[in-house]
Amino acid sequence: MDPSRSPVGAGAHRRPDQPDPSRRLQPLEPLPFVSQPFESQPFESQPFESQPLAPLPLGPQRLDGQRQASQPLGTPGVVHDLVGVGLGPFNLSLAALADRVPGLRSVFLEAKPEFSWHPGLMIEGARMQVPFLADLVSLVDPTSPWSFLAYLGDRDRLFPFYFAEQWHLTRREYADYCRWAATRLPNCRFDSPVKAVRWNAEQALFEVEVPGYEPYLARHLVLGVGTEPVVPPAFAELLATAGPVLHSGEYLTSPRSPLTPAEGSDNGGGLRPLGDVTVVGSGQSGAEVFLDLLRRRGQAAGPRLRWITRSAALAPMEYSKLGLEHFTPDYTRYFHGLPEPVRDTLVPRQWQLYKAASAETLAAIHEALYERTAAHGAPDVEIVPGTEVLAARRGPCGGLELHCVHPQSAAEYTLRTDLVVLATGYAARRPALLDPIDHLVDWDAKGRYRVGLDYRVGLWPGVTAGLYVQNAELHTHGVGTPDLGLGAHRAAVILNAVCSDVLGRPAHRLPEATAWTTFGRPGSARDLPAEHVERSAPESPAALVHP
Repeated sequence: MDPSRSPVGAGAHRRPDQPDPSRRLQPLEPLPFVSQPFESQPFESQPFESQPLAPLPLGPQRLDGQRQASQPLGTPGVVHDLVGVGLGPFNLSLAALADRVPGLRSVFLEAKPEFSWHPGLMIEGARMQVPFLADLVSLVDPTSPWSFLAYLGDRDRLFPFYFAEQWHLTRREYADYCRWAATRLPNCRFDSPVKAVRWNAEQALFEVEVPGYEPYLARHLVLGVGTEPVVPPAFAELLATAGPVLHSGEYLTSPRSPLTPAEGSDNGGGLRPLGDVTVVGSGQSGAEVFLDLLRRRGQAAGPRLRWITRSAALAPMEYSKLGLEHFTPDYTRYFHGLPEPVRDTLVPRQWQLYKAASAETLAAIHEALYERTAAHGAPDVEIVPGTEVLAARRGPCGGLELHCVHPQSAAEYTLRTDLVVLATGYAARRPALLDPIDHLVDWDAKGRYRVGLDYRVGLWPGVTAGLYVQNAELHTHGVGTPDLGLGAHRAAVILNAVCSDVLGRPAHRLPEATAWTTFGRPGSARDLPAEHVERSAPESPAALVHP
């Protein structure tokens, strides 16, 4: 089933007060605010300092008949055009863009009590790998009040930022910016764990269940539930039984962290007297954890610090200007059009585009190692690429024994360590909340979503509501899937699809040419007549065209 060719009409969920889609004989202009100067745009927001964070007027209706004014959850029982599940950066981007659409009913539900983004990796000085323009909205709506520059203005930090000349934010500042937006957006609801999604065939709507409340009714549902840590099989049992193993995502927050309990939460200094620490994984997280541990040890000799990677070399992430064009809508469109077997073999070969460590972090590691040689000779550190851990077990005298193999030399050996930090990445997961509609989803042979170019998941033809995913489509949309630089564009594509359905027009005009590189055969897309090029917003006028 190809969801991009769904037989469902564009107005399947049109509200009674919206125009009949059959009357749309002429292309429609984008919503008026898109092209208007910011000061004349008719949206309701006032300057942030004067915005009250009040509950929605009706408040939630609990099943026991009581209203809970302190934790508003929107208006259960009322049909929402768009319901988002999860509030990481990607769904937060969608919430920010949706907030600017007049007449669109949207709500975003998050189980956590407040916005939180990788708290275990807020290492002092760690920076984002995308420029600050890859915020929630700027690459789609530069005039939005939810941009990073608007955040700086609200915090009275524009001039300090201007003089700092920092193209890449620290991770802590980016998280604070997202938290700033999440606490002000009126369509974001925290403390709202979604337990199940059901299909109401009679009403042709999704029912989104939050315990203790009547279900939310949704014409369109967007899943932004995030990814889960990847744990190599060799470490699965140890991690499950509270062994001396933790994932890098818990580096600063886990009780098993190599940092002292009193200082771990705020990234203070000092190590437990654990002896050897081994970091496993060659990506950015592994490099940052290794560098942080190296710096915390100071110049004095001490327990051994080791970094093991399965990759044959510690190659840096590809960051050339043309290489970055793999993170454009042009490449996403090209990749999506490839046959599934080709896509499945291509992504693993592109690891250096999105999984490697930055050249700056690798250089900082080398510099830290070099500085230690001046006073103390060779540091007690091992960096071991091209090595795979086949098995891990508790040692007879405590600690861990790692059975390793070095494929190039065919050597097998055992390493002893006191703690392992797994910097082994993340992967998309199938959320349990979809179990009630699992049989309605068009899964591929590997149990993955079939995702259309507009991020709509293939469903049984009788399901006319839209289900969309964010950061669960690496296999269909390529290496840009987890990249924050494409987050706003993906959110706008989804929002355009929703608005075209319920409002009769897209919300944003999106560019049609975003890369100088021709990824397919010459003339395969850019040189075709306009009527043959697939667009995320068909009614939009032509946008950027390179000379």
